[in-house]
Amino acid sequence: MIFQDRFKNKIAIVTGAAQGIGKGVAKRIAKEGAKTVLVDRSDVVLEVTEDLKKEGYDVIAVQADLETFEGFEKVVNSTIETFGKIDILINNVGGTIWAKPFQHYTEEEILKEVNRSLFPTLWGCRSVLPSMIANGGGVIINVSSVATRSVNRVPYAAAKGGVNAITASLAFEQAANNIRIIGVAPGGTEAPQRIIPRNENPQTEDEKLWHQEIIDQTKESSLQKKYGTIEDQVSTILFAASDEAQYITGVTIPVAGGDLG
Repeated sequence: MIFQDRFKNKIAIVTGAAQGIGKGVAKRIAKEGAKTVLVDRSDVVLEVTEDLKKEGYDVIAVQADLETFEGFEKVVNSTIETFGKIDILINNVGGTIWAKPFQHYTEEEILKEVNRSLFPTLWGCRSVLPSMIANGGGVIINVSSVATRSVNRVPYAAAKGGVNAITASLAFEQAANNIRIIGVAPGGTEAPQRIIPRNENPQTEDEKLWHQEIIDQTKESSLQKKYGTIEDQVSTILFAASDEAQYITGVTIPVAGGDLG
């Protein structure tokens, strides 16, 4: 469902906007009136942005590596240069790269998981705060995961647990600056096959079994015993980002059919 002009006169940054949940959020927030900055390191974000422009929406694309502070500063600078301010940041970048019991992870893999799923949120929050404080307020939505309690992805769980901690702690700090920080924790979500896979190497037979264990555990942990949809996640993220949720901050909302993570 599209809410007409819910984000009129708002400037929103959406990360990981080339595909999946991030793409869904970017398309809908633009259609609901926000001037939108679509961010990804993939060229695909240019195509998504161009399609929205053809439909008449006020959007730009920024390609950046959000695992670095420099990359997120580029996003913030481009947004302010184009639109003059930042009202909403949706930190969506992240995702499991490997799925296996912890003893099978290498040191390099652990670091890559944390860099992928923790630091883009940490750098994003840090980068937008000066502008939001100067503007007198704003909203930051941190996309976490109920996989903080899950099998076969301990490094990812650790990173998303960090995202939850950022959300809670930063909300304490920034309430006085009229900045709300809310987490949204997706559960299993049906999505089209990724255009750019997180792990480009084909799965081994063991990895296929370990991944299936995640699917089985995800459904079993959900009271509804099923995966959700991208729209389930988009709807909650945009509610949290909207003025309808103005008395909500410092919490992480699970969207997982009853799995609380």
